[in-house]
Amino acid sequence: MRKKVFIASLFLILVFIGTKYGFSESKKKNNDALYKQVELFADTLAIIQKEYADETKPKDLIYGSLKGMLASLDPHSQFMDPDTYNELKVDTEGKFGGLGIEITIKDGLLTIITPIEDTPAWIAGIKAGDRIVKINDLLTREITLTDAVKKMRGEPGEAVNLTVLRGPENKLLNFKIIRSIIKIKDIKQARILEDKIGYIRLTEFRENSLQEFNNALAGLSKQGLTALIIDLRNNPGGLLDVAVKIAGRFIQPNKMIAYTKGRHKEEDLEFFSEAKNTILDLPLAVLINEGSASGSEIVAGALQDYKRAIIIGTKSFGKGSVQTVIPLGDGSALRLTTSRYFTPSGKIIHGQGVTPDILVEESKDVVGETETKKEKNPDEIFTKIEAKQTKTKPTAGTFNYQNDVQLIRALDTLKAIAIYKQSKP
Repeated sequence: MRKKVFIASLFLILVFIGTKYGFSESKKKNNDALYKQVELFADTLAIIQKEYADETKPKDLIYGSLKGMLASLDPHSQFMDPDTYNELKVDTEGKFGGLGIEITIKDGLLTIITPIEDTPAWIAGIKAGDRIVKINDLLTREITLTDAVKKMRGEPGEAVNLTVLRGPENKLLNFKIIRSIIKIKDIKQARILEDKIGYIRLTEFRENSLQEFNNALAGLSKQGLTALIIDLRNNPGGLLDVAVKIAGRFIQPNKMIAYTKGRHKEEDLEFFSEAKNTILDLPLAVLINEGSASGSEIVAGALQDYKRAIIIGTKSFGKGSVQTVIPLGDGSALRLTTSRYFTPSGKIIHGQGVTPDILVEESKDVVGETETKKEKNPDEIFTKIEAKQTKTKPTAGTFNYQNDVQLIRALDTLKAIAIYKQSKP
């Protein structure tokens, strides 16, 4: 009887959700199949409550089910209990210590999108694409993004030990990183390099990034700017509207910069250039790497599609999905991927990234002592790491454009364009 009441209640919930979010007649077959699985779910709950060795709470079982359900969709979809949801809402209100990295889950492993420049992680030698297999004494197998952030965030001045795998050969490295208050400078470099070719290093798209970018551009123009390199390497993204406006500085007004596409019409959005003071005749090169994600991929993709810039470097990370937070009745919430980004020509960003016009690998350097692991199966990696660890002594690099092979290639490309233009009658 209890199980039948539960099935009926769950059925009514599904009907309510279907009414609220507009299940159409064309989806009726799929909904019928879903309802048929409700009894299986109810049977499992009933067996656990009756047969499990310890007494269980229905709320814990339901929350656990929802967490597993959302986690099975993609790394960015998540069920948040009331405490986690409240943390999300107040994250930007207070100061806390961090390491300075953007993370995601890729191929089942906790992966660094990029270290933020001049933060503890950057100084320690963490790189984009590093896979975190251990945080302090905790293996990260099956860890959620939220739990990983909690483990790495905390009081400034405290140390966090990370064990990471690097490169296709799976070099195993240990890092001891001291938390600090993360302060990000949007424009890291803005200067004339050679032959009046300007260089702007943009580290993130935040509220003031557009104004700072415009100021940097104006300053370079006063110095006789004839071409520009925009460095988006290790730029994890940020505010979409800021990325769109910066791309729009170099594209004709009312041109599409990016669009999103989801299952429902209201999730299909288009973003257009709107700048009145556009710069259409300035030769551009854009640097990207595997640490370039989200907003930086939108900028690079739009400039590439309109043949407005030459994209140089390595393929970008491939993070182009939109998450919507949907509050639930008991104070919990869903963070659900509802749509994905596309470049103006229709190229999907998520999982694909932006492919450079000119592929140039970054300079290879050796950080500390390493141990090479041949296993590529995540289970084998985690099994091995429990038995043995290595020690590293990472070092931080400094900006020197003459030693930056990707930046030198961008300089040479823009110089060649200038020579070609001068040679034309």
